[in-house]
Amino acid sequence: MTTEPRLDAPTLVEDLLLLLFQPASGTIAGENTLFYVLGGAVLADLALGEHLTTTDRGRVSGVAGHPPPDDLLRPAWTYLAEKPRGVQTALAAIGPALREPVLARLVARGDIDEEPLKVLGLFRTTALREGRTERRARLLADVRRVLVDGAEPHARVAALAALLSASGTLPQFDREIPWTSATVTRAKELERGDWGADAAAAAVSRTVTASVVNSVVVAVTVLPRA
Repeated sequence: MTTEPRLDAPTLVEDLLLLLFQPASGTIAGENTLFYVLGGAVLADLALGEHLTTTDRGRVSGVAGHPPPDDLLRPAWTYLAEKPRGVQTALAAIGPALREPVLARLVARGDIDEEPLKVLGLFRTTALREGRTERRARLLADVRRVLVDGAEPHARVAALAALLSASGTLPQFDREIPWTSATVTRAKELERGDWGADAAAAAVSRTVTASVVNSVVVAVTVLPRA
């Protein structure tokens, strides 16, 4: 009897990619700038776990002797533990390699299914379909409660909502998360690190996460797209 490999608790970057997945079309929202956004999620996860800190001139550095336990996050920590880097530099360095391993984890968890297809009866390809776990719906409900219903978020949900806003894809969620001025205002507050009293995270973690999110905003809206 064979057993499935054990998977640790989902990382923030997995949650974000799962949210960006659009079940109706089988596509990922914001593909053109996706690597910036996924890189930002990894940095935010490191910050929330206190594996990342800021140094002079707003650069970030891996906290010496405190690597993250998850293999998906460790390469970024190793890169940043070598020497402090600017956030934009870090996003460009760690982001491009993330899509495939993160998607593979979501498939392994059953959050997303891969369906083999043939195009024109000749070419083999793969379509993405919604998985069986309903985890995407739960994540979306958590974000909606914060952005629409005014709920005080936990730190992880606050960071997830802030990154979703930073990605520029929130208008595509209009059916589930109404695209209103109140929603936009709350999303921008979260981007700035205004998470509320219930978001139990150290001040330095909030500061680093806000810096990362703002760098993602700049990357998505200003820098050339791949």
